[in-house]
Amino acid sequence: MQNKITELFNIQYPLIQAGMIWNSGWRLASAVSNAGGLGLLGAGSMYPEVLREHIVKCKKATTKPFGVNVPMLYPDIDTIIDIIIEEGVKIVFTSAGNPKTYTAKLKEHDITVVHVVSSVKFALKAEEAGVDAVVAEGFEAGGHNGREETTTFTLIPMVKEQISIPLIAAGGIATGKGMLAAMILGADGVQVGSRFVASEESSSHRKFKKMVVEAKEGDTLLTLKELAPVRMLKNKFFEDVMDLYTKNPTKEDLIKLLGRARAKKGMFEGDLDEGELEIGQIAGLIHNIKPAAEIVKDMVGEFEDAKKQMARL
Repeated sequence: MQNKITELFNIQYPLIQAGMIWNSGWRLASAVSNAGGLGLLGAGSMYPEVLREHIVKCKKATTKPFGVNVPMLYPDIDTIIDIIIEEGVKIVFTSAGNPKTYTAKLKEHDITVVHVVSSVKFALKAEEAGVDAVVAEGFEAGGHNGREETTTFTLIPMVKEQISIPLIAAGGIATGKGMLAAMILGADGVQVGSRFVASEESSSHRKFKKMVVEAKEGDTLLTLKELAPVRMLKNKFFEDVMDLYTKNPTKEDLIKLLGRARAKKGMFEGDLDEGELEIGQIAGLIHNIKPAAEIVKDMVGEFEDAKKQMARL
């Protein structure tokens, strides 16, 4: 399955595992890369030396390409970038910030740079900054999200119309049929998050994974837009947020309620009441916890079957 994305990353399938905080450690990234996709380490939930440890372990666990996802609004970003360069990582996905900040520096070290966007406007800015590809992520996606609330299947063709670099679709994709649909609309590959949360190798807590596979349609919502829009499962913390909104809260009130380490508490430590449980709308189609290699195999197989179905139509 060769195309612009497989050639760009030197991988077998145009399927990238998202670098999700508290989920994307070296076990998951190496398993996805070994299965023919592109695994990403989620630097957003790692102290710099923890990231270095995961990079070292990932290099030992796979000879295939892997990368690091770097949310640029997190602290210690300069140190994280230096570690990525020192450890010889050759693929970096940046998000939540200005792509101009680090793209030139990374490319000086022969690093392929991809930036995550939620609108045509920011896709064009990323291309202008010199990135090698963009991930266009619709608001179906879990975790922190764009303010525009543009859906993936609306966003992909609009971005495709405006840019000339490779395009990766993200948000609401967990099946081979979804992968094919995104590529028919103009994507050269897909980035998958929520489906890999419910994998054996994901570093998130088993209780969180179980809640993901039990989720139904409507069990997630995008909220906290005044801070940074985030899609999460409805739980006690979510209801506390909704209750606070009935009282016309200030931004400071929301920050106080959010507190510190809510995402870690929920996804990594398994506190299903007080934690922030970030997951996408597609959770309603995720019904089991599987090894990452099986997830890749299932998605690619369904993708190929769906292509044959389309040919018959």
